[in-house]
Amino acid sequence: MTPTITSVIAGFFVLLVAFRLVELLRPRGERLRVMRRGFCTDLTYWLFTPLATRLVTGVGVAIALVPVAWAIHGRIDRDLILHGYGPVSRLPLWAQAIGILLVGEVIGYWTHRWFHASPRLWKFHAVHHSSVDLDWLSAVRVHPANDMAMRIASTVPIVVLGFAPIAVAGIMPLLTLFAILIHANVDWDWGPLRGVIASPRFHRWHHADASAARDRNFAGLLPGLDRIFGTYYMPKNARPESFGTATPVPAGLIRQLAFPFRRTQA
Repeated sequence: MTPTITSVIAGFFVLLVAFRLVELLRPRGERLRVMRRGFCTDLTYWLFTPLATRLVTGVGVAIALVPVAWAIHGRIDRDLILHGYGPVSRLPLWAQAIGILLVGEVIGYWTHRWFHASPRLWKFHAVHHSSVDLDWLSAVRVHPANDMAMRIASTVPIVVLGFAPIAVAGIMPLLTLFAILIHANVDWDWGPLRGVIASPRFHRWHHADASAARDRNFAGLLPGLDRIFGTYYMPKNARPESFGTATPVPAGLIRQLAFPFRRTQA
């Protein structure tokens, strides 16, 4: 369902109140001001990302799926794509949902890592890492090209394998909320499950402006992938002291959208 301006604004105020109440439980010195650094930039992203970026990404994914659908079904049929095909599509929807999450997480891990490794792609991803006061609102600071590439990279293989995308339709709002939560200004790490499910503490290390944490914790949901591939970083009794990137990303939505296309000054 396409969000409306009204629903986006309503969602913003609900989350603003909820996360502010959570922050008030923290010691005063560890709280961020509501109008913290970058607030105005992220506020514009709050409207831009769900309304504009989501539209651009949806069009990009649809175009990418055209040759896939034609090769599999011999025609372009949205319902056929949504309901999958072959043996995988005959699995219960809950089993397909688990499969989609696992496949998507593995692809997401390596795509995310690629965005960090490639100097050209990094300029797009650096926009997301440019928040120096990291909190829940920073989650929406995403360049449209970054978002579209990540979505295409995960969606096309899932459709090719025969999974039914409708299997995860009902949990997409929860996944969106989870992506916002792991950017929150809290130290939660889920206790004994800290190495199983991504947490705010885990992901905040990914955004940390510290050499030891650089290019670590790429997983969006399952930290086990970082353990397997040697990029897990969760030091005991330590918290990130600062966030951001040395890449000189400008402030403001328009300038950040243009930033990856600017030539680097010699």
